[in-house]
Amino acid sequence: MDVKIHSSWQKVLSGEFEKPYFQQLISFVKDEYNTNRCFPKRTEIFAAFDHCPFDKVKVVVIGQDPYHGFGQANGLCFSVNDGIAFPPSLINIFKEIQTDIHVSFPKSGNLERWADQGVLLLNATLTVRESEAGSHQNKGWETFTDAIIQKISDEKESVVFLLWGGFAKKKGAKIDRTKHHVLETGHPSPLSANRGLWFGNKHFSKTNTYLQSLGKETIEW
Repeated sequence: MDVKIHSSWQKVLSGEFEKPYFQQLISFVKDEYNTNRCFPKRTEIFAAFDHCPFDKVKVVVIGQDPYHGFGQANGLCFSVNDGIAFPPSLINIFKEIQTDIHVSFPKSGNLERWADQGVLLLNATLTVRESEAGSHQNKGWETFTDAIIQKISDEKESVVFLLWGGFAKKKGAKIDRTKHHVLETGHPSPLSANRGLWFGNKHFSKTNTYLQSLGKETIEW
Protein backbone atom coordinates (compact mmCIF):
# COMPACT_ATOMS: atom_id res chain seq x y z
CA MET A 1 0.00 0.00 0.00
CA ASP A 2 1.33 3.41 -0.94
CA VAL A 3 1.52 5.66 2.12
CA LYS A 4 2.88 9.17 1.70
CA ILE A 5 5.40 9.26 4.51
CA HIS A 6 9.10 10.22 4.67
CA SER A 7 11.22 7.69 2.78
CA SER A 8 13.24 6.77 5.89
CA TRP A 9 10.03 5.67 7.63
CA GLN A 10 8.70 4.04 4.47
CA LYS A 11 11.67 1.69 4.61
CA VAL A 12 11.30 0.92 8.32
CA LEU A 13 7.52 0.49 8.30
CA SER A 14 6.90 -1.08 4.87
CA GLY A 15 5.97 -4.42 6.43
CA GLU A 16 3.41 -2.73 8.66
CA PHE A 17 1.67 -1.09 5.70
CA GLU A 18 0.89 -4.49 4.18
CA LYS A 19 -0.84 -5.93 7.25
CA PRO A 20 -4.62 -6.36 7.16
CA TYR A 21 -5.23 -4.10 10.17
CA PHE A 22 -3.43 -1.19 8.47
CA GLN A 23 -5.33 -1.61 5.23
CA GLN A 24 -8.59 -1.61 7.21
CA LEU A 25 -7.40 1.47 9.10
CA ILE A 26 -6.62 3.40 5.93
CA SER A 27 -10.01 2.46 4.49
CA PHE A 28 -11.70 3.76 7.66
CA VAL A 29 -9.69 7.00 7.65
CA LYS A 30 -10.42 7.69 3.99
CA ASP A 31 -14.13 7.18 4.58
CA GLU A 32 -14.08 9.43 7.65
CA TYR A 33 -12.32 12.26 5.81
CA ASN A 34 -14.76 11.93 2.91
CA THR A 35 -17.87 12.08 5.09
CA ASN A 36 -16.87 14.17 8.15
CA ARG A 37 -14.58 17.06 9.03
CA CYS A 38 -11.47 15.44 10.49
CA PHE A 39 -8.11 16.66 11.77
CA PRO A 40 -5.32 17.15 11.05
CA LYS A 41 -5.49 17.91 7.32
CA ARG A 42 -4.93 14.83 5.15
CA THR A 43 -1.50 16.14 4.12
CA GLU A 44 -0.45 16.45 7.79
CA ILE A 45 -1.49 13.03 9.11
CA PHE A 46 2.14 11.86 8.92
CA ALA A 47 3.71 15.27 9.58
CA ALA A 48 5.56 14.04 12.70
CA PHE A 49 7.50 11.60 10.52
CA ASP A 50 8.06 14.03 7.66
CA HIS A 51 9.66 16.56 10.02
CA CYS A 52 11.65 13.94 11.92
CA PRO A 53 13.18 11.20 9.72
CA PHE A 54 13.91 7.85 11.38
CA ASP A 55 17.68 8.32 11.31
CA LYS A 56 17.35 11.74 12.97
CA VAL A 57 15.21 10.67 15.96
CA LYS A 58 16.85 11.73 19.23
CA VAL A 59 13.81 12.28 21.44
CA VAL A 60 10.30 10.78 21.43
CA VAL A 61 7.28 12.44 23.06
CA ILE A 62 4.14 10.30 23.21
CA GLY A 63 0.73 11.97 23.10
CA GLN A 64 -2.72 10.44 22.86
CA ASP A 65 -5.14 12.08 20.41
CA PRO A 66 -4.92 15.02 17.99
CA TYR A 67 -6.70 18.21 19.05
CA HIS A 68 -10.27 18.06 17.76
CA GLY A 69 -11.00 21.81 17.53
CA PHE A 70 -11.04 23.53 14.15
CA GLY A 71 -7.57 24.54 12.91
CA GLN A 72 -5.67 23.27 15.95
CA ALA A 73 -4.01 19.97 15.03
CA ASN A 74 -1.03 19.86 12.69
CA GLY A 75 0.09 16.25 13.00
CA LEU A 76 2.50 16.74 15.91
CA CYS A 77 1.44 15.86 19.45
CA PHE A 78 0.79 18.84 21.75
CA SER A 79 1.46 21.21 18.82
CA VAL A 80 -0.96 23.70 17.29
CA ASN A 81 -0.85 25.69 14.08
CA ASP A 82 0.51 29.24 14.07
CA GLY A 83 -2.00 31.79 15.29
CA ILE A 84 -4.01 29.28 17.34
CA ALA A 85 -4.48 29.87 21.08
CA PHE A 86 -2.35 27.56 23.21
CA PRO A 87 -4.30 24.65 24.75
CA PRO A 88 -3.88 24.24 28.53
CA SER A 89 -1.42 21.32 28.29
CA LEU A 90 0.81 23.25 25.91
CA ILE A 91 0.75 26.26 28.23
CA ASN A 92 1.96 24.04 31.07
CA ILE A 93 4.70 22.58 28.86
CA PHE A 94 5.96 26.08 28.07
CA LYS A 95 5.74 27.08 31.76
CA GLU A 96 7.93 24.13 32.72
CA ILE A 97 10.44 24.98 29.98
CA GLN A 98 10.50 28.58 31.21
CA THR A 99 11.25 27.48 34.78
CA ASP A 100 13.59 24.64 33.84
CA ILE A 101 15.85 26.19 31.23
CA HIS A 102 14.84 29.87 31.37
CA VAL A 103 13.51 30.08 27.82
CA SER A 104 10.88 32.78 27.45
CA PHE A 105 7.31 31.91 26.43
CA PRO A 106 7.17 31.43 22.62
CA LYS A 107 4.84 33.35 20.34
CA SER A 108 3.82 30.23 18.44
CA GLY A 109 2.58 26.87 19.69
CA ASN A 110 3.74 25.20 16.49
CA LEU A 111 6.30 22.60 17.57
CA GLU A 112 7.69 21.92 14.10
CA ARG A 113 10.83 23.63 15.37
CA TRP A 114 11.30 20.75 17.83
CA ALA A 115 10.49 18.05 15.27
CA ASP A 116 13.03 19.47 12.83
CA GLN A 117 15.71 18.97 15.51
CA GLY A 118 14.96 15.27 15.99
CA VAL A 119 12.01 15.25 18.39
CA LEU A 120 9.37 12.75 17.23
CA LEU A 121 6.05 14.16 18.47
CA LEU A 122 3.99 10.99 18.23
CA ASN A 123 0.29 10.77 18.97
CA ALA A 124 -1.02 7.27 19.65
CA THR A 125 -3.95 8.01 17.33
CA LEU A 126 -3.10 10.13 14.30
CA THR A 127 -6.56 11.36 13.28
CA VAL A 128 -9.82 12.52 14.91
CA ARG A 129 -13.29 13.69 13.93
CA GLU A 130 -14.07 17.35 14.68
CA SER A 131 -15.38 17.94 18.22
CA GLU A 132 -15.34 14.22 19.00
CA ALA A 133 -12.35 13.36 21.17
CA GLY A 134 -11.24 9.76 20.79
CA SER A 135 -13.48 9.18 17.76
CA HIS A 136 -10.70 7.41 15.81
CA GLN A 137 -9.39 5.34 18.70
CA ASN A 138 -9.38 1.53 18.53
CA LYS A 139 -9.40 1.53 14.72
CA GLY A 140 -5.78 0.45 14.27
CA TRP A 141 -3.74 3.58 14.88
CA GLU A 142 -2.61 2.33 18.31
CA THR A 143 -1.27 -0.89 16.79
CA PHE A 144 0.61 1.14 14.20
CA THR A 145 2.14 3.55 16.72
CA ASP A 146 3.06 0.67 19.06
CA ALA A 147 5.00 -0.80 16.13
CA ILE A 148 6.77 2.53 15.61
CA ILE A 149 7.85 2.72 19.25
CA GLN A 150 9.05 -0.89 19.06
CA LYS A 151 11.05 -0.18 15.88
CA ILE A 152 12.76 2.80 17.50
CA SER A 153 13.50 0.77 20.63
CA ASP A 154 14.88 -2.20 18.68
CA GLU A 155 16.77 -0.48 15.87
CA LYS A 156 18.14 2.68 17.49
CA GLU A 157 20.21 3.41 20.59
CA SER A 158 20.32 6.18 23.19
CA VAL A 159 16.99 7.78 22.32
CA VAL A 160 15.32 9.87 25.03
CA PHE A 161 11.69 8.84 25.60
CA LEU A 162 9.54 11.39 27.44
CA LEU A 163 6.53 9.61 28.93
CA TRP A 164 4.04 12.11 30.30
CA GLY A 165 1.09 10.61 32.16
CA GLY A 166 -0.27 7.12 32.65
CA PHE A 167 -1.26 6.58 29.04
CA ALA A 168 2.22 7.38 27.70
CA LYS A 169 3.87 5.23 30.39
CA LYS A 170 1.73 2.26 29.38
CA LYS A 171 2.43 2.96 25.71
CA GLY A 172 6.17 2.96 26.39
CA ALA A 173 6.22 -0.08 28.66
CA LYS A 174 8.19 -2.24 26.20
CA ILE A 175 10.98 0.26 25.50
CA ASP A 176 14.39 -1.32 26.10
CA ARG A 177 15.64 0.75 29.01
CA THR A 178 19.11 -0.79 28.81
CA LYS A 179 19.59 1.01 25.45
CA HIS A 180 17.51 4.15 25.88
CA HIS A 181 16.97 6.98 28.36
CA VAL A 182 13.39 7.00 29.65
CA LEU A 183 12.01 9.92 31.68
CA GLU A 184 8.56 9.71 33.26
CA THR A 185 6.31 12.29 34.90
CA GLY A 186 2.65 13.29 35.15
CA HIS A 187 0.68 14.65 32.22
CA PRO A 188 0.91 18.41 31.54
CA SER A 189 -2.89 18.80 31.56
CA PRO A 190 -4.24 21.07 34.33
CA LEU A 191 -5.89 18.08 36.04
CA SER A 192 -2.50 16.47 36.57
CA ALA A 193 -0.31 19.58 36.77
CA ASN A 194 -2.45 21.23 39.44
CA ARG A 195 -2.04 18.12 41.61
CA GLY A 196 1.73 18.54 41.56
CA LEU A 197 2.41 15.80 39.02
CA TRP A 198 3.94 17.90 36.22
CA PHE A 199 5.80 21.02 37.30
CA GLY A 200 9.41 20.60 38.37
CA ASN A 201 10.08 17.47 36.31
CA LYS A 202 13.00 19.19 34.52
CA HIS A 203 12.63 16.88 31.54
CA PHE A 204 13.93 19.49 29.13
CA SER A 205 17.23 20.13 30.90
CA LYS A 206 17.61 16.41 31.69
CA THR A 207 17.14 15.56 28.01
CA ASN A 208 19.79 18.03 26.95
CA THR A 209 22.22 16.91 29.65
CA TYR A 210 21.88 13.34 28.39
CA LEU A 211 22.29 14.31 24.72
CA GLN A 212 25.32 16.40 25.63
CA SER A 213 26.88 13.42 27.45
CA LEU A 214 26.67 11.50 24.16
CA GLY A 215 28.23 14.31 22.17
CA LYS A 216 24.94 15.00 20.37
CA GLU A 217 23.47 18.41 19.63
CA THR A 218 21.01 19.50 22.29
CA ILE A 219 17.43 20.54 21.58
CA GLU A 220 16.52 24.22 21.42
CA TRP A 221 13.21 23.93 23.21
